[in-house]
Amino acid sequence: MNNTLALRKFIVGAIFALACFAFICRLFYMQVVDDRYKLDASNETFRHVTQYPPRGCIKDRNGKLLVTNEAAYDIMVIPGQVKDCDTNSFCNDLGITKADFISNIKKAVILNTSSHASVFMKEVTPEIYASFQEKMYKYHGFYSEVRTVRRYPMKIAPHLLGYIGEVSKELCLRNPKYKEGDYVGISGIEESYESDLSGQKGVKITMVDAMNREVSGYKSGKYDTLPQPGENLTCSIDADLQAYGEKLMENKAGSMVAIDPSTGEILALVSNPEYDPNLLVGNVRAKNYGKLVLDSIDIPLFNRALMAAYPPGSTFKPIEALIAQQEGVLTENTSYTCPGAFHLGNISVACDAAHGTLQLEKAIAMSCNTYFCNVFMSMMNNKQYSTTEEAFETWRKYVMSFGLGTRLDIDLPSALRGNVPSVDYYNRFFGKGHWKGATVVSLGIGQGEMLLTPLQLANEAAILANRGYYYMPHVIKSVGDKNTVQKKYTTRHYVPIDAKYFDIVVEGMSEVVEEGTAAASKIPGVVMCGKTGTAQNPNGRNNSLFIAFAPMDHPKIAICVVVERGGWGAEWAAPLGSLMVEKYVTDTIKRPDVEKRMLEGNTLQYLAMEKNQPRVKHKSKK
Repeated sequence: MNNTLALRKFIVGAIFALACFAFICRLFYMQVVDDRYKLDASNETFRHVTQYPPRGCIKDRNGKLLVTNEAAYDIMVIPGQVKDCDTNSFCNDLGITKADFISNIKKAVILNTSSHASVFMKEVTPEIYASFQEKMYKYHGFYSEVRTVRRYPMKIAPHLLGYIGEVSKELCLRNPKYKEGDYVGISGIEESYESDLSGQKGVKITMVDAMNREVSGYKSGKYDTLPQPGENLTCSIDADLQAYGEKLMENKAGSMVAIDPSTGEILALVSNPEYDPNLLVGNVRAKNYGKLVLDSIDIPLFNRALMAAYPPGSTFKPIEALIAQQEGVLTENTSYTCPGAFHLGNISVACDAAHGTLQLEKAIAMSCNTYFCNVFMSMMNNKQYSTTEEAFETWRKYVMSFGLGTRLDIDLPSALRGNVPSVDYYNRFFGKGHWKGATVVSLGIGQGEMLLTPLQLANEAAILANRGYYYMPHVIKSVGDKNTVQKKYTTRHYVPIDAKYFDIVVEGMSEVVEEGTAAASKIPGVVMCGKTGTAQNPNGRNNSLFIAFAPMDHPKIAICVVVERGGWGAEWAAPLGSLMVEKYVTDTIKRPDVEKRMLEGNTLQYLAMEKNQPRVKHKSKK
C-alpha cells in the first residue's frame, strides 16, 4: 500500500517537474533565442513600418507612359503611445485644426484600437512631410510612411485606365492582403488588373529612441521583408490616336471605340464628357469625386463606350443583309421599290427619300429603310418556319452570334450586354400569338427595342473587316516581361455566315463612302468601308452613328463613333470617324477644313437644353 502511494507521488512529481522544465525552456526560447516575441512585446522600442510597393506602370502600345508613380507621405499614429503632445504646436506644424486632430485620433482608435498604427493624415505635401520629419521627435506616437500615388503624364483615357481608391472594409475581411487605409483599383485597368499591378507589401522594423527618433534598423534588417513591385502593363491603345480622339470629342457627348481587327486589340476608347484622371489622385480625390458624381448633366464618370446602349439605327443593316443571304431570302440581285416609306397595313416606316427600285449594294449605300424593312419581313415570313416566333428566334440567334445582346468578355469591368429582344419579351408585351413580323419590323433597321453599346458596334465593324470572324476585344498586350495574351484573346470567333456573303455587303459599305450617305467623309488615298446610322432619341435630337473599317483590303482599324444628339449619321459621327481612320492609317490629316469643323463643333448644348439646366464646367485637363 505504502509502495503504491509512493509510486503515485513520484509520478505526479515527475510530471510537475517536466511541465516546469518545459515552461522554463519555452520562456528561455521566447526571451533569448527567438527575437520575434521580443518584437511583439516592445511596441515602445520597435516600430513596424509598412513598405508599400510601387504600383506597376502602364504604357501604350508604343512605349509611351500612360500611368506612373510619385512619392506620397502619410502621417501615422499609434494612439496608445501619444503622450505629452503639444496639440497646438502639432496642429500648426501640419496645418490642421484641433477638431481635426481629435477626430483623426478617435477614428484611429475605432479602426485599429489604441495599440496599432493607423493613418492619421493621408498624402501630405512633400513640404509638410520634410518639416514634420525634423520635428517628429516632439510628438510621441507619430511617424511617417512613404507610399506612391498615381500620376497620368498624358492626362488621357480616364475611363479606360480607371483610378484607385481606399480599400473597402468588405474587401479587407475577404482578402488578408489588404488592410484599411490601403489602396486598390476601383475601375478600368486599375480594377481588372489589380492583382498584377498591386505587388506585395514589405515590412521594415526600426528601433526608436526615447525622443521618437528612428535610431537604426533592427538586427541589420534580418526580419525585414522587401516590397515586391507590381507588374508593368503594356496597353493596346495608341496614345496619340487616343489623345486625338479625345480632342475631337470635346464639347460632344458620346464615344469612340477603335479596334485592330487582326488582333482584337483596342486602339482607342474615348468616352466624353470625361475628366482629367489626375483629379482623382491624392488628398483632393474625395472633393473632386464628389463634384464629378453630382454632375447630372455631363455624367463624366459614366463610361459611354462600354455602358451606354443606343438603337444602332442603320449601322445594323449590314448584319441584316448577311443574315438574310444566309437564310436564302436575299441575293445581291434582289430588288425592292422605295416610294419614300415602307407600308404594310397600318404599319408605316419613313425613308429619307424616294429611292426608287434598288438592289442590295445600292440599298446599303443609300441606307434605304424601305428595302431593309422588306428584307426583315422576308425572314419573318420564311416558309421553312411554321410560326413567326420560330422565324424570329432564328433571326435573334444570328444577331447574337455577332456579339450583340451579350456581354463581350473585354478585360475591363462594367461592359454591358445591350438588348436584343426575345420571343418571350414580345409574348409578354403583346400576348402569345398576337404579334407578327410587321409588329416588330423596325428591328430590321436597327430601331425598336434593340439597344447596342459602342463596343459591340465597333466589334461588328471588326467582323465585317475580317469577313466573318473576330477576336475578343481587349486592352492589354502584355503583363510584365511576358509578351503573352490570355488564350481567350487569341481565339477566333466565327459568325455562322458563309464568307461569300460578305463580298456584296463590303462593296455596299465602300459605296457608302464613295458616293452614298458618307460621301462627304471620303479619305484621300484610302478606301474606307462605312455605314452611317441615324437613331431615334425619344428625348430630343437623333443620335449620330458611324461604323467603318479601312483599308478595304487588309484592314488596320475598325471603328464605331456615337455622337449623342448629333442628328444625321453623316453630320457628326461619319466625319469624326473618318478623321480617326485617316490619322491612324496615314498618320496625317489632309482635310483641314473637316478637322476644323469637327474640333470647333459643339453638340453638348442640345444635352443641356433637353434637361433645361446649365452645364457644370470642370477643370480642363488640357
